[in-house]
Amino acid sequence: MNEKQVLTLKSSKFVLKVPPPWELKGEGILVLFRFSKDWIQEKSGLSEEMKAKFRGGFGYVMFVNYEESPVGPYREVLFIPGRFRKKRHQVISRIVVDSETSTRNGQENWGIPKETLPITWVKEKNRDLIQVQHSGKTVFSAEVSHGGISFPLSTALMPISLCQSWKGVKYYTKPTGYGWAKFAKLKQVELDPNLFPDIRGVQPLMAVRVSPFTMNFPEPYFKDELP
Repeated sequence: MNEKQVLTLKSSKFVLKVPPPWELKGEGILVLFRFSKDWIQEKSGLSEEMKAKFRGGFGYVMFVNYEESPVGPYREVLFIPGRFRKKRHQVISRIVVDSETSTRNGQENWGIPKETLPITWVKEKNRDLIQVQHSGKTVFSAEVSHGGISFPLSTALMPISLCQSWKGVKYYTKPTGYGWAKFAKLKQVELDPNLFPDIRGVQPLMAVRVSPFTMNFPEPYFKDELP
């Protein structure tokens, strides 16, 4: 165990705490959108305060299967509506993972509002079937097909600059990553709009499946949240 890794006791559960930076490896699917202001107002699930700070830009839905991480393997499904505030940073507004250890570390290390829910990921030839459940009900499910020739892809082409608010503090983080991608297509989306932003009816601009990839999450820098 790394000397920085310590066990913390929360909610009667021991959780491995691993400070940043993190290096993660695995496979993932990135679906690119551009959401309208009307969609943000009606279907994003954002607070009124965040809706007022929306500045457009690309939005993302990501499905990630981390095969290697400092807290072990886990899966996640996340949503980025676009860019916010004057500096036009991105915000992860909804994210579920199937590891409580990942949830706690994501919240404390980078202010990412993770929630722990079961995620199933079935890999078949040229397609993936992904489902998130809560109390036996579907939160989100989708089929993603993929194929063709692989090409290199990195955050140099699709940069991520996060500003996450958590417990009165703003966390600023610029994760980086690279891998090999194939074009993909999002199909058969089912979701509960009370539990996940309703992307049904919004046409994706592009989708790619990246396998393998390496992702690096550095230490964030901080600012107090303004009232």
